[in-house]
Amino acid sequence: MTHRILKLLPLTAAVLIGACAHHDAAYHPRTTGHEGAVVEKPAQNTVILPPPLSEPGQRSVADVLRDFGPYAVEQLQPYFVRAGVAYPPAEVTLVGLKAEKKLELWARDEGREYRFIRDYDILAASGTAGPKLRQGDGQVPEGIYRIVGLNPNSNFHLSMKLDYPNEYDRAHAAAEGRRDPGSDIFIHGRAVSIGCLAMGDAAIDELFVLVAQVGKERVKVVIAPHDPRSRTLEPVPGVMPAWVGELYGMITDQIVSLSHPLAVSNAVGMERFQPARPR
Repeated sequence: MTHRILKLLPLTAAVLIGACAHHDAAYHPRTTGHEGAVVEKPAQNTVILPPPLSEPGQRSVADVLRDFGPYAVEQLQPYFVRAGVAYPPAEVTLVGLKAEKKLELWARDEGREYRFIRDYDILAASGTAGPKLRQGDGQVPEGIYRIVGLNPNSNFHLSMKLDYPNEYDRAHAAAEGRRDPGSDIFIHGRAVSIGCLAMGDAAIDELFVLVAQVGKERVKVVIAPHDPRSRTLEPVPGVMPAWVGELYGMITDQIVSLSHPLAVSNAVGMERFQPARPR
């Protein structure tokens, strides 16, 4: 009996190893695909295995680039190739659409038109249409922002801090006597958020690496209540401040200018975007 058991051990071990490997490949967050991808990636002959990760709470941006960079770039490059934009690009614009729960990635080479690269699902974002006005209102800001910080030790895996409240937000808060318009607005990982954009860990890996490689000073973030290319942005009278109409005009100009026909890559199926109207 003992002899028969010993003969079966190698076979049993092989089956278990195979099952564990399959389980890890199916559920490891850094090896799963992204929902909503608009480009089919070409087959690749090499597989980049994730390296041992730095200890959370003690890692730097350089550590993140070492740990997540090769895989993130491998995921992003086919989209850039298909759009005809070099990687890393010269400039990036992220467009957050609250109602659609989408974050669009646009990029361009130096002196060239912006092109659509891909979009990501926003997994969580609190509030409703309308700008953020005060601390604790649960609103995701609406406006045109810059990324001012990269946090490799976020409680939400990785995070990128926006410059909310920016000069425009502060000016209107002061004019209306709002002393605390809020702060600490991030694009981050995980799938829970109050006032921020939660993208999930796989998406924030790509976005964090991209922003770090491009340089945060060359990245713009535009957040809108919904897509102004499909429906005009209009403030709700009596609910939103009067200046929101002006803000929505600026947001619309920023987003529509990206999807001008010359800026659209024919390879990625951009027919849902409306061209900019002549002015």
